[in-house]
Amino acid sequence: MKQLDMGDKLATRLSDRILFALELALEQGDVSIAETLTRALEMSMTRNTGGGEFVERRDYPLAMEEAMKRLNELRKDQAEDRA
Repeated sequence: MKQLDMGDKLATRLSDRILFALELALEQGDVSIAETLTRALEMSMTRNTGGGEFVERRDYPLAMEEAMKRLNELRKDQAEDRA
């Protein structure tokens, strides 16, 4: 499988590529796109899962947690600007 070269990041999974795009949207301050990418990221990380005995074994990466914090901060900043 061909890997996407993103500087020091190599993406082999769909979720890796979506996370990279999410980080870029956050850098650009685009809340709307960041929210859409967040939903896509959650879907890509949980697809093909479920069932009565399913146990999630994959942890969310630290980069995803940081991206969620940045998104919440960006939302807060925009809400303050509107007030």
